[in-house]
Amino acid sequence: MALAVGTKAPDFNVKDTNGHPVTLSGLAGKKVVMYFYPKDDTPGCTKQACSFRDNYAVYQDKGIVILGVSKDDESSHQDFTKKFNLPFPLLADTNGEIIAAYDVDGGGYAKRVTYAIDENGTIVHVDSSVKTDTHANDILTALGY
Repeated sequence: MALAVGTKAPDFNVKDTNGHPVTLSGLAGKKVVMYFYPKDDTPGCTKQACSFRDNYAVYQDKGIVILGVSKDDESSHQDFTKKFNLPFPLLADTNGEIIAAYDVDGGGYAKRVTYAIDENGTIVHVDSSVKTDTHANDILTALGY
């Protein structure tokens, strides 16, 4: 069961696509959309990532940081990012700590769940019924944009 709206989003410390450390606390004061997905370069995950890619300018205009999270390693994320020209970081949760903290463990992979987190680190929206091809627009609509 995903974490509930109103819950303080758990902090984390992992590396992104390029090996840079990322923490949620380091993004304090920013809106964050963190989407969990099962695996790089698979059909549904590619549609979902490309949905965010195609709407990236809108997210930037709204001041929203996009983070994709899976258990894939940095090398896999680099290949996926390059192949599909993804302009946002993917987090390499290889040990599953973030997946466990956000209660999206699908038994060796991340369940497809997205969290919107406000500037204070509070979860303001949860989507666990993801439509991969329209997901980025669905999240913007849910957030009132």
